[in-house]
Amino acid sequence: MQPAQYDVLAIGNAIVDVIAHASDDFLAREGMAKGGMALIDEGRAERLYAAMGPGVEISGGSGGNTIAGIAAFGGSGAFIGKVRDDTLGDIYRHDLGSIGVQFATPATTSGPATARCLVLVTPDAERTMNTYLGACTGLDEDDIDEALVASAGITYLEGYLFDQPPAKAAFRKAASLARAAGRKVALTMSDSFCVHRHRDEFLDLIENHIDILFANEDEIRALYGVEDTMQAARIAAQHVELVTVTRGSAGALLIDANGAVEVAAFGVDSVVDTTGAGDLYAAGVLYGLSRGLSLAECGRLGCAAAGEVIGHFGARPQADLKAFLGA
Repeated sequence: MQPAQYDVLAIGNAIVDVIAHASDDFLAREGMAKGGMALIDEGRAERLYAAMGPGVEISGGSGGNTIAGIAAFGGSGAFIGKVRDDTLGDIYRHDLGSIGVQFATPATTSGPATARCLVLVTPDAERTMNTYLGACTGLDEDDIDEALVASAGITYLEGYLFDQPPAKAAFRKAASLARAAGRKVALTMSDSFCVHRHRDEFLDLIENHIDILFANEDEIRALYGVEDTMQAARIAAQHVELVTVTRGSAGALLIDANGAVEVAAFGVDSVVDTTGAGDLYAAGVLYGLSRGLSLAECGRLGCAAAGEVIGHFGARPQADLKAFLGA
């Protein structure tokens, strides 16, 4: 087998994040459920954007954030996602290219605009998301580049993308190609609502196509219908090589054939914005796995990256994550 050209290939929703501070009163006036994620249409996205305060725009989406974290650690990454040939699509492509991530998926020339997520962060650092999925829902099997999948050590699938039938087919194609090339396949559950919507299909995907599973406590418990996180994680470990569960301030749990490892959360002075914490955790773990590090070290890198990102505004690391290597 040829050495991997890329440490990680992420397949996910290509979404431009627009992040702004907001008050609880603003959320109430706009009818938002604090801490939730609502799917909105293009008209609602435009109206809400006009009502928001000053924002920071950056290429995001869960998989995009993770692959940016891989690059920040010094790893090599590629991305497959769908944008429109519009201003936000150009921003997305430029942002990933500027950090050394390969993104060559052709833009659509008609149909919905590039996706955007309007993220409102309240003073308690809770994030409330309003997402217009737009062009990214058009990703299908034809967008899966066989050579690119074969050239990546790990193909990382973003659970949020699983809502669309064409994307489900794209996931299975990518997983089959990766396995055929002797590579690994990772899946992040993304959201407990995703799990409830697609539980049976997720179970089938995990049991037949996935080597590495990322979830938080709510997601893993919902997946297996049990109340105990460790019990749910051990069930998952019967089907995958590695399962890792994030537990907020309690840190993270990683289980493979050799047993379970618990990793403490990274200490931060204050929590400013929790957007992207799980995405950056995955980046640290995946980077560590690509370098053959121990589970404990992979978990430490994940928790360190998550701790860095919640200490400031936005879902991308601001510190040099390479500083955590060997620390």
